[in-house]
Amino acid sequence: MAGLRVTPVHGHGYGRTHGQARLYVSLPDGRAAAWYDRDTGRVSLLLDDRRAEVLAALRPYVVGEPTVGPPPVPTRSDLVRLSLHPDDDLAPNRPGEALLGDLDRYAGPRRLRPDPRRRELAAQQLAGAALERLEGAGWRVLHSVPLPGAATIDHLLVGPAGVYAVRSLDARRRRVRIADPLVTVGRAAPLPLLRDARHRAERASFALAAAVRAVLLLVDAERVERGPAVAPDVRVLTDRDLPELARAGGVLKPADVESLYWTARDRRTWLRV
Repeated sequence: MAGLRVTPVHGHGYGRTHGQARLYVSLPDGRAAAWYDRDTGRVSLLLDDRRAEVLAALRPYVVGEPTVGPPPVPTRSDLVRLSLHPDDDLAPNRPGEALLGDLDRYAGPRRLRPDPRRRELAAQQLAGAALERLEGAGWRVLHSVPLPGAATIDHLLVGPAGVYAVRSLDARRRRVRIADPLVTVGRAAPLPLLRDARHRAERASFALAAAVRAVLLLVDAERVERGPAVAPDVRVLTDRDLPELARAGGVLKPADVESLYWTARDRRTWLRV
């Protein structure tokens, strides 16, 4: 019984659950045993011989007396979800998940100056929270999508206007100058961040077999100065511009959004890009 694992459908950290209010119960080898739908109070058993163990694992989460029985005919999304091992599911990743791991592993001695990664982490967390607010408008978001070679896509956004690989940049109360491919924040040295954003979007496009556009998201910038030759293939936005993106559409139907989202949340999708 202790080996059963209970996993929420769309966890993003911070105790939140998006989309359908479901919990999935899986065996240690990753096979699905059941799911519990909080909205209907129903436990759908896939393995009837594990009934007692499943109910015991769900007991802390169940309100009242649930209905227990075989599952209804599954939808395509159900089939994809049930085949995804929890260890391969990227949906629970929090904004800045990769940085959090680095900071935990390599904390080192106390620094005289703050670790710059903590400002980068704060920017990713603020950007992630802003992007998650788009979910009410039909968007899906994943955070810290791992790529081979220790690179990550900070945020992957899938919605009515298409798919976006979002790089979030800490620009707190500073001026940002854009001169493609260089980006200068305050008095720091210019960096080719637009080139990097394009490259990660290209890798995402290859992995998903779909068009993916690059976005550089400037978090809390005081002022943005754009050069005359910034190519249109990278959108440079501030966190204040995101409602404009939420209103865009006309590219993907809801079923396409769900299909791409479920492909993207599988860690194995990104292994060879």
